[in-house]
Amino acid sequence: MTLHPTSPHFKDNAHRAMADAQLQKALGNTRTGFIEKRALAMSKLPEFDALRDAARDIKNHTLAHLDLYLEAFEKKVVEAGGHVHFARTAEEANDIIVGLCKQYSAETVTKGKSMISEEIGLNAAIEAAGMKAVETDLGEYIIQLRHETPSHIIAPAIHLNKEQVEQDFRRVHTDLPKERDLSQPTQLLTEARGVLREKFLAADVGITGANFLIAETGTSIIVTNEGNGDLTQTLPETHIVVASIEKLVPTLEDASQLLRVLARSATGQDMSVYTTFSTGPRRAADVDGPQNYHVILLDNGRSSMLGGEFEEMLRCIRCGACMNHCPVYHAVGGHAYGWVYPGPMGAVLTPSLIGVEKGGNLPNASTFCGRCEEACPVRIPLPKLMRHWREREFERNLSPAVARYGLSAWAVFAKRPKLYRIATSVAMRVLGFAGRRKGRFASLPFAGGWTKFRDMPAPQGRTFQEQWRDRGGAR
Repeated sequence: MTLHPTSPHFKDNAHRAMADAQLQKALGNTRTGFIEKRALAMSKLPEFDALRDAARDIKNHTLAHLDLYLEAFEKKVVEAGGHVHFARTAEEANDIIVGLCKQYSAETVTKGKSMISEEIGLNAAIEAAGMKAVETDLGEYIIQLRHETPSHIIAPAIHLNKEQVEQDFRRVHTDLPKERDLSQPTQLLTEARGVLREKFLAADVGITGANFLIAETGTSIIVTNEGNGDLTQTLPETHIVVASIEKLVPTLEDASQLLRVLARSATGQDMSVYTTFSTGPRRAADVDGPQNYHVILLDNGRSSMLGGEFEEMLRCIRCGACMNHCPVYHAVGGHAYGWVYPGPMGAVLTPSLIGVEKGGNLPNASTFCGRCEEACPVRIPLPKLMRHWREREFERNLSPAVARYGLSAWAVFAKRPKLYRIATSVAMRVLGFAGRRKGRFASLPFAGGWTKFRDMPAPQGRTFQEQWRDRGGAR
């Protein structure tokens, strides 16, 4: 399915998501499992915060010298017998990958989990060329059957329950007995394993993403809990890696540092079940592996972020911790964000990649509570970056007129402290008097967005500034 950015409709998407009882129930898994498991994993590793500092510094160093590490990585891949292709845009990446699939006469292409392939719409490009693309990650396989996009970057089908998955399996797996029991998750897993095993054996080309690319050795690393990535890249004759340029790290030691914070931040594991290193095609002494090895390095807007106020977003290692801890994501889920990347990281990355004109609503989908920055394993200041996008949205007159005029009016008072104190004192007393009987307002002029869903408490007592001044705070 080709992705069409719908982030301008975030508010409408969010309203529908909040009214979806099944989705709200499913989102409870995000609030409990991920957060509690991460906290437990952190408690067992006293040096976790020091590792986060090291991870941040590794990524900063790499981004500062990215051109050199890209050249070093390419050299090592070629020395190992592989090939490196550079793609400036999603269209170029798709053309390269489809061309390679045709070169190797592929009919069936298996895919490991890859957010980059979602970003470029790779499945649609492969299907349009007359080949079959099969997602092999269980969650990705399920949403492919449903013609949906991932709702979470590490748990793509977290918005579904097992009854929905059973219905989809019965709808698609029509060659299996109708009377089979699929009432338990283990039975669903067993059926998916059997179906996908045939796809693994039939595949001509396997495509994976990469959690990290190591410049020192020309190695790609994938991290999975199912082993599907290993089967995707070792069984077919051709393995294609597609990754964005910021996935580079200098050395194996740097990769090991980042791996220590990745799984703990994502799923609360010390390490994922499978952490697989691939360096080039099969060698003479290897018992398995592909005969052909290609790496596609995608820019797609990343280089324009280097050296700018959004460069820190390129540190992201796609762990999902920010969305796991985000109260907005907990309320609306991933599909409300309208494109590939949901949650706080998506609120920063999406407008960087598709433009603030299309993604400008997303930076406003935040309470600025700071939990995303607190949880980020590479210490990305996500609230600060979202503020930068809000500023750009305001400067380009993309925010609603009411919001712009309201901020302009507020600025008149904010720039004049004495006038601000007088105005707030008068407003406090007027609202306090008007709401003295009920103690709250069910509606207020210019505050309909608030009172539509909740009452506004009536002010009581003196303003904060007045109390602060009386206690000696103002000098």
